[in-house]
Amino acid sequence: MSSKIKHKGIIESVDHHMTKVRILQTSACATCSAAGHCGASESKEKVVDVYGNYNVREGEEVMVVASEQVGVNAVILGFGVPFLILIAALYLFITLTHNEPLAALGSIACLIPYYLILYRYREKLREKLSFTIEQIKNN
Repeated sequence: MSSKIKHKGIIESVDHHMTKVRILQTSACATCSAAGHCGASESKEKVVDVYGNYNVREGEEVMVVASEQVGVNAVILGFGVPFLILIAALYLFITLTHNEPLAALGSIACLIPYYLILYRYREKLREKLSFTIEQIKNN
């Protein structure tokens, strides 16, 4: 069974195929009872774009939901793959050139095609790495 990542939010705007939801993102320790006395806790308001057609209206409180797998995939695409490209290219350039500054620049330059590919396929990625909206049931 897949776990879900959930955040309560308020609908900020509704468009034909996109809904903007304002959520309060908190760090894990922000909900701690000692958070008021500790400088480590933080929270930020963020606006999340949710694609699809939902029967919601502005000002309505909803639950923004994504599977944990969506989060894992986003982290892999955003941090894991670029890290592996960077390390592999750095090793290759150092082995071939024996020049560390050139190897550093070359390995960073190897990330450009990766990010261009991500940009090119952003619509497909948006479909796979998307949130959904669940309406909150009032008692």
